[in-house]
Amino acid sequence: MEGIFWLIVLVVMTVIEIITLGLTTVWFAGGALAAFIASLLGANIVVQVILFVVVSVLLLALTRPLAVEYLNKDRIRTNAESLIGKTAVVKQEIDNLNAQGQVSVDGQDWTARSVEEQVIPKNVQVEIVEINGVKLMVRQKPLISEK
Repeated sequence: MEGIFWLIVLVVMTVIEIITLGLTTVWFAGGALAAFIASLLGANIVVQVILFVVVSVLLLALTRPLAVEYLNKDRIRTNAESLIGKTAVVKQEIDNLNAQGQVSVDGQDWTARSVEEQVIPKNVQVEIVEINGVKLMVRQKPLISEK
């Protein structure tokens, strides 16, 4: 009877994975498969449950980071996320202490704060390091001296 239960779990997890395509239940489907095979070989329910948990956790821990990295390597950043790493120009002095600052990037004005807790003057170029809510977190670009 346990074999039917594990077969049902395996089918349900596989169907959910096919529907979502989000690498959410494939690990548990692998655990259910191991438990199903153990039930066919006559293992008791305790061994089957332990096998299900251990195989699921191992699959999750060992393969998920690789799968996520492989599947997300060609992911195109969209919207605000695509601003990270770009250069912006300070339109209003950035002063974290006074909660002020504004930059312009790609023709759009954004509220900005410094990641280095320094005042950044107007018309200076900054690099966008991250996005915190609706604020761009920036770092002043080093000045290039002319020779």
